[in-house]
Amino acid sequence: MSPKFQNKYRIDSTRLEGWNYAAKGSYFITICTDDRVHYFGEIENEKMIYSPIGSIAYVLWDEIRNHQKNIRLGEFVIMPNHVHGILILDGSDMVDVVVDSFHETNLQQQPKPEFVNEFMSSISPIPGSVSTIIRSYKSAVTKYCNRLGLEFKWQSRFYDHIIRNETSFNRISNYIRKNPKMWGKVKLFKG
Repeated sequence: MSPKFQNKYRIDSTRLEGWNYAAKGSYFITICTDDRVHYFGEIENEKMIYSPIGSIAYVLWDEIRNHQKNIRLGEFVIMPNHVHGILILDGSDMVDVVVDSFHETNLQQQPKPEFVNEFMSSISPIPGSVSTIIRSYKSAVTKYCNRLGLEFKWQSRFYDHIIRNETSFNRISNYIRKNPKMWGKVKLFKG
């Protein structure tokens, strides 16, 4: 069990220890809705029929590439209760992203004791990392739904897999493309 922080137990990370999730690479991502509720629509005749929330989730996933300098999108699909997608980080602009983020947030702040800065650095997501990209995506979908008065909630965490070679990349891309045809047979199905 992890030590307590602010009198609460911390849930251990599912991320690969020691891996820099802002590093160049391809990442297979799965994000589920809370309690696997079918907020995004339904599968009919092996095709996804989007609800208004599903349309929002689709458009905003596609928009990720326009809000992040270091990213390309691989295959993705919005399913009734989850999103599958491949994020491809090229890493070329990471220094600029980190420097810009530092200047925007820290120039106006008073200096803090070094131990606080070290602690916050150790628990804060890295700008441009998979975690910050997914956090921004989930937040954007939630905000748009709230503005439209649509009931919606994400599961608190997400699943990631570091894609290590071309064979795996192609296999996962194929899995994502075929996901609507496999509905009812996949683990994330909840009818």
